[in-house]
Amino acid sequence: MSKSDTSHHDERIANMSFASVYPHYVTKVEKKGRTKEELHQVIEWLTGYDENKLNELIEQKVNFKDFFESANLNENAHLIKGVICGYRVEEITNDTTRQCRYLDKLVDELAKGRKMEKILRQP
Repeated sequence: MSKSDTSHHDERIANMSFASVYPHYVTKVEKKGRTKEELHQVIEWLTGYDENKLNELIEQKVNFKDFFESANLNENAHLIKGVICGYRVEEITNDTTRQCRYLDKLVDELAKGRKMEKILRQP
């Protein structure tokens, strides 16, 4: 598949359940000495979901498309830049895929020990 034709890739991401990926996020950050609470802080910053809402969405096994469609995306999310999974985040045209990669990038930065104020794009 070429990088210009990502429709199959986008569809696969949109239909993937957030609940199936969430434990991997937790494992990734905890393995690097960060906490589940910090992960939730990052997710809440990006999506507006508090812990109760997040747990509800996990229980409902919502897919990433629905997860991001009902999110209140942070107005500074566009400041998330860089390469994740071989794609430059700011060049991804599909909204759901780009938002999913935003989350991947934030989790990655958390696991790499980046300061929280940098991760949360605070001046």
